[in-house]
Amino acid sequence: MGEPSSQGRKALTSPPTVAGDPTKPVSARFFTQTLAMRRVVVYFRPPMATYRVLVSDPISEKGVDALRNAPGISVDVNTGLKPEELLKIIGDYHGLVVRSQTKVTPEVFAAATNLKVIGRAGVGVDNIDRAAATDHGVVVMNTPSGNTISTAEHAFTLMLSLARNIPQAHASIIAGKWDRKSFEGVELNGKRLAILGMGRIGTEFAKRAQAFGMTVAAYDPFLTAARAQSLKVDLAQSAEEALSGADVVTLHIPLTPETKHILNAQSLARMNRGALVINCARGGLVDEAAAKAHLDSGHLAGIALDVFEVEPPPADFALLGTKKCVFTPHLGASTAEAQENVGIEVAHQVKDFLVTGEIRNAVNMPNLDSRTLESVGPYLDLANSLGRLVSKIAPAQCDSIRVSYLGAVSELDTELITRMTLTGYLSAAHNDAQVNLVNAPAVAKALGLQITESTVALATNCTELIEVSAIKGNEVCTVAGTFYGKSARIVHIAGHNVETNPKGRLLFVENDDRPGIVGLIGTSLGSASVNIANMALSRSAETGRAVTVIEVDTEPPASLLETLRGTPGIIRVLSFEL
Repeated sequence: MGEPSSQGRKALTSPPTVAGDPTKPVSARFFTQTLAMRRVVVYFRPPMATYRVLVSDPISEKGVDALRNAPGISVDVNTGLKPEELLKIIGDYHGLVVRSQTKVTPEVFAAATNLKVIGRAGVGVDNIDRAAATDHGVVVMNTPSGNTISTAEHAFTLMLSLARNIPQAHASIIAGKWDRKSFEGVELNGKRLAILGMGRIGTEFAKRAQAFGMTVAAYDPFLTAARAQSLKVDLAQSAEEALSGADVVTLHIPLTPETKHILNAQSLARMNRGALVINCARGGLVDEAAAKAHLDSGHLAGIALDVFEVEPPPADFALLGTKKCVFTPHLGASTAEAQENVGIEVAHQVKDFLVTGEIRNAVNMPNLDSRTLESVGPYLDLANSLGRLVSKIAPAQCDSIRVSYLGAVSELDTELITRMTLTGYLSAAHNDAQVNLVNAPAVAKALGLQITESTVALATNCTELIEVSAIKGNEVCTVAGTFYGKSARIVHIAGHNVETNPKGRLLFVENDDRPGIVGLIGTSLGSASVNIANMALSRSAETGRAVTVIEVDTEPPASLLETLRGTPGIIRVLSFEL
């Protein structure tokens, strides 16, 4: 097969974003590679009889009830487990529900031989080793919307407290003083607010700030000009641009190697003298020592922190004792409404994943809601079979896999279909590396295998086609499948147009195109008591070769296969199951 045109080709090298919230990228580091995979999971298969779920941190009782009332799910609530206690029991569970207390380490994943999903009741997943989760094929979900209002309101409260010295004035009254002059504040009206991170929480904060008459500048790498205009915020092209001339800055971004200490000595100096800083996002975004220096110099008028680099802050915490600070003990999501919302939300997400395969708010996997599952579901079985098929007939150690689409399927979100193709290819080609939809990209990258998507290169009469090519140097081996009504069929194998079933055991024979070979194959199978369910033939005048694809009821004996391979005119014989 020739190379397709570059038009329509896209390499699957960029990490996907979490569907429904483009401000939350799935970090490329989630796909850290290892071959220590242990299980194969096909998420769209029918559920098993009973899934066991462990709730290891306190969540809303309504959330626990949602799991308990789901058919096919057994729930154990066992909170406050020590690490060694969790290691002893985690192997019995298929689902795990946590908040921030339980630490899900690589050692936990190594022991969790049945684990399929972790649900985090809250936004941050710092207590879950996401690279290990991906490597072990475990979907990690969070609940980004359940505490949105709670956190936005708390951050806004901290800003008001800083601006008007509320905690300090309160402490003065409690101490029996009446010191009005020491607590003169500033108005927020007309001040320039910089928001770093315009996800759900940043957006809610912006709405409230605008109601107070503040001018809002926002930076987020995924915020479009059209979205910024609709939110009535000034779109900054960088964090530095947003911070320059800011009177107030609030942080609503994840903690990554790139964002650690995003507010450091240099970036804090960009803000106006007398500026205020609020962080209700993640500890480590603010360089606490640098903030202390700017407070002491008077460049900063105050800083409010709900999160800290070390929680709880140690005795030598740099900002402890500084009068211009407001601290709260990680209370952003601590409202009755938020606690109940995230508990219920995470319970339904875990339940739906285990029972139906639906994936929502995953941080290491594209979302797969019920509508998407319905639209792409029929293609996933076919894609898996095509991946397995090409792994059997293509050369070993291929450089790349190209998945191409034609017709209605090309109009869908094909990422899951491509992942399933890759899953089939890797699980068949590398039996020591068990693969699923979550870890397939990591395994491929570890092997140096490039994955691309493109438009179909085959000349075909089919109106819809999935084409899979395994490429090694200049050698390209292609298989393809389509649907006739609701029936999936393989219609092309390695240069031959041949129709066969994408399921079951197949015998693939490539031979010189001359009389007698098909009869020989049939007679040999009959002599070995191997029944033929279906047979498809294809000839190539160009190469002078033919292929025979035979669906058989039982696996042909190894001795029969060796006899056929030794027959003059037969080039190769492969027996495999799809």
